[in-house]
Amino acid sequence: MKTISTYLVVLLISFIANTMVAQDNYKDKIETLKEQKEKITLEEKEALKNEVEAINKRSDKGEISADEANKLKEDAARKRALNIENRLAIIDNEIALLERNKGEVLNDQKDDKSRDDEDGLVIRIDGDEWEITDNKYGWPKYGRRTYSDLIIAFGLNNAIIEGQSLNDTPYKVWGSRFFEMGWAWRTRVFKNTNAVRFHYGFSFQFNGLKSKDNLYYVVNDQGETVQEEFPFNLSKSKLKLDNLVFPIHFEFGPSRTRTSGNYVKYSLRHQFRIGLGGYGGFNLGTRQKLKYNENGSNQKLKIKGGLNSNPFIYGLSAYMGVDCFLLYVKYDLNPIFKSPSVEQRNISMGLRFDI
Repeated sequence: MKTISTYLVVLLISFIANTMVAQDNYKDKIETLKEQKEKITLEEKEALKNEVEAINKRSDKGEISADEANKLKEDAARKRALNIENRLAIIDNEIALLERNKGEVLNDQKDDKSRDDEDGLVIRIDGDEWEITDNKYGWPKYGRRTYSDLIIAFGLNNAIIEGQSLNDTPYKVWGSRFFEMGWAWRTRVFKNTNAVRFHYGFSFQFNGLKSKDNLYYVVNDQGETVQEEFPFNLSKSKLKLDNLVFPIHFEFGPSRTRTSGNYVKYSLRHQFRIGLGGYGGFNLGTRQKLKYNENGSNQKLKIKGGLNSNPFIYGLSAYMGVDCFLLYVKYDLNPIFKSPSVEQRNISMGLRFDI
């Protein structure tokens, strides 16, 4: 009885697995097959090109005559043309079969030697082991879980100042900008769904704050970083903060599921997504750029450091959008300066591209 009941349990699990696979979206399979058709001609043409180059080398070395070379080229071209015709016909038949039966077709039985038993499911019942492999019972295999992106972002800066609104800050909105560049990895959290991803990496942030009303930054006698009026007429007063940070986000959103046989691949192309998280890192440098006119002569002044800028950077960030085009916001929780008379925290809004 033990053996019979165990066998029945295994059969039941196998049936459920096969049923799950049979419910795959056949339209995605058809789309994958159509993409394969586009690759076939390119593959065969590239193979023909390589064969012709090899024949030409043999002819140049005198191993074969010009007539023999032409004959070999004709044979190669005929073979590749037939290959294209036959391979396209096979895919056309598969597409027709899927469309006619709405994806509900019988699975071909393949040679057991060609089956990949990796990631097989092992069931233990009363001390006995029963193994269900991926291909034998149609258990789906999933594409790689981690991908990487080049991150580029830019937009406008301002500061959240204690007791003031954004409209009252001493900074010019259109003159205060940020730029960010980095590298990030996106890892699927769960093996068999792409609904939640873990997004992490590193970025270089370049933040700029352009002051209004002829103001610039100094450290007063109490050791506080404050803004004072410059003795000459400023045409430019800009504070620049360069940071190295390590962003971490949880990313949510749907994805396209593409299947080929029992292989499952996820794609974020043309899909909406949203990321929520934060970042931490270090300030690499702080400097002021001043341009002014002194007695009719234009002057430039660069002041590096000495403003008690906070060496540690940490904050919250979020993005949302479609495909690689995203709206982006980040907010530093750390004050810009360690000892300010009034605390200021940088805030940025702009566009982000995951390339």
